[in-house]
Amino acid sequence: MDLLTTTSAVAVSSYALLSTIYKSAQALYAQPTMTSSLQDNLGRSEAVLPSVDVIVPCFNEHPNTLAECLESLASQDYSGKLQVYVVDDGSANRDLVAPVHKIYANDPRFSIILLANNVGKRKAQIAAIRSSSGDLVLNVDSDTILAADVVTKLVVKMHDPQVGAAMGQLIASNRSQTWLTRLIDMEYWLACNEERAAQARFGAVMCCCGPCAMYRRSALALLLDQYEAQFFRGKPSDFGEDRHLTILMLKAGFRTEYVSDAIAATVVPDSLGPYLRQQLRWARSTFRDTFLALRLLPELDGYLTLDVIGQNLGPLLLALSSLAALAQLLIVGSVPWWTVLTIAAMTMVRCSVATLRARELRFLGFSLHTPINIFLLLPLKAYALCTLSNSDWLSRKVASTPAEGEKQSVILHPNAGRSAASKWGMSGTIRKAGFSCRESSPTATKSVCSGDRSTACK
Repeated sequence: MDLLTTTSAVAVSSYALLSTIYKSAQALYAQPTMTSSLQDNLGRSEAVLPSVDVIVPCFNEHPNTLAECLESLASQDYSGKLQVYVVDDGSANRDLVAPVHKIYANDPRFSIILLANNVGKRKAQIAAIRSSSGDLVLNVDSDTILAADVVTKLVVKMHDPQVGAAMGQLIASNRSQTWLTRLIDMEYWLACNEERAAQARFGAVMCCCGPCAMYRRSALALLLDQYEAQFFRGKPSDFGEDRHLTILMLKAGFRTEYVSDAIAATVVPDSLGPYLRQQLRWARSTFRDTFLALRLLPELDGYLTLDVIGQNLGPLLLALSSLAALAQLLIVGSVPWWTVLTIAAMTMVRCSVATLRARELRFLGFSLHTPINIFLLLPLKAYALCTLSNSDWLSRKVASTPAEGEKQSVILHPNAGRSAASKWGMSGTIRKAGFSCRESSPTATKSVCSGDRSTACK
């Protein structure tokens, strides 16, 4: 059985070599540059700030979560014109979120768009984009809280007309909830401050994440039809909006950027079931757009080619070495020490570097991600590759409604959006909105016509 031992050793050695080269280059290019002060000066010197439309698609969102999101938008310190479009995508719990809608129905900055039927996040976004006219469009997930300066900082990055999209840094608003949310929060930090930060050095962030991503409207106008009409094997593609739109931006010749100090706190899965369903959906989206991304590589910097190879070939080598090691253990009965020690060493080096860069000891605990990756995520990615035609969202559940006589508790107060944000370095950045629950007539809420291609009725 020397073949198994040799295969495992060669695969894990190749994985270690590739990871060392890739992660070293990534760490080098992820270091912050000195351009931020210049960009800040450019932003302050603008006589007229661009208008910004914020699009918030909602589907069966919890009222408290939506209230926190909208309060953070109402508290933005942006000096230019800001309009917020809340698009309820045919939610089953619309009666429960109606009090939240009512708060903002009389606010001239907010438009509440009620879709008669569930058409999906992408079409809900497009309905609002086509009924708005701001210079910039900010997509925000309904379970995300923005620091008060996020819009301002993203607008500064969009000052360059060559920039088509920019994303902020994501953190987990529910980080302290479970061991998994703590792990995901570290995963987000690494994805943003290593992967995206290095890609941004070359103006080619490969995925501007959905919870907080700003786009130039003139660029969107060129790409909106392609974005809406994405198909895979003859079926409409109903997820992976952020990655596909980012790649379309790059394909059209625009730069995509990352702004590390534009902080957005979003809710992450707190148990393995929802987490794995989310990862399965993301894996399918990544595989679907891989070939489209490969066509871009000849026009981009050589590091981006290394990035794509590292993210795709690396997991394949790790999976091969793990399978060969497992077979060696089960068939031969010998422990594959070289494979085990190499993977352990690579894990500790990566976690140690992350600890030094983030200056937080908790990143040593990210070593737990390695067994999860090997035994859960790698098999899940293999399954995703075999089921690419499946477009189920997997996590879009119908919200539960209270039984007759049961009272639903909804927190609606000016501080609703502050509790999670203040924990993760966002305290002081979300100002008091100063709004209160106000009675409004039904006509104060804007709605849209029913149908798959609904647009807002002004």
